[in-house]
Amino acid sequence: MIPFAVKLFYTLFVCVLVPVYWRHYGLANFLWFSDLALLIGLAATWRESPLLASMQAVSVLLLELVWIIDFLVRSVTGKPIIGIAEYMFKSDQPLFVRGLSLFHLVLPFFLVWLVYVLGYDSRAWILQTVLFWTVVLVCYYFTKPADNINWVFGIGSQPQKKISSALYLALLMIAVPIGIYLPTHFFLASVMPRGMLRDVGHRIESLSLLQCLGLP
Repeated sequence: MIPFAVKLFYTLFVCVLVPVYWRHYGLANFLWFSDLALLIGLAATWRESPLLASMQAVSVLLLELVWIIDFLVRSVTGKPIIGIAEYMFKSDQPLFVRGLSLFHLVLPFFLVWLVYVLGYDSRAWILQTVLFWTVVLVCYYFTKPADNINWVFGIGSQPQKKISSALYLALLMIAVPIGIYLPTHFFLASVMPRGMLRDVGHRIESLSLLQCLGLP
């Protein structure tokens, strides 16, 4: 269902990005949900998995669109809206590394296309929520607050100090699944083909073809 050329190009891009990011940012950087979506999206593309594709669309679709808006506005006006893409304009960051980060411009639209082709799996919201909780707990206990990966210590680049870090984390673990994942789930479920139904349809088509050919 997914053209081999798409799979090959995606794989080659990831093979370039991973060692460059690893060397420049460190291994922990791959805990960012946008990077996880890129890697899991590659697995979804090769496996043609509606569930994996749906989970990543739920995970990053809305936030990646915010990143794109922030990046484009900053590019045109010179002023950020939120600052989520501010690192793209830091001259001390290698241009090649920043160029690789332009995958953010493509990723949400690719995931939407992938879900359209493969179908939306309605289990995605629940399973992505479980994955989200797991990753943020790993970030909270095993990464540096100064890195603030996935904003587990505060919104933005710096840890917050207004409330306890544990309370903030609890609020984050509630707010993201309800405020971001759930609306995205409802949107995708309403406009995309259903993944499991599409699988059944393909099986019916295959059986019909075998019957036409006179095969068992």
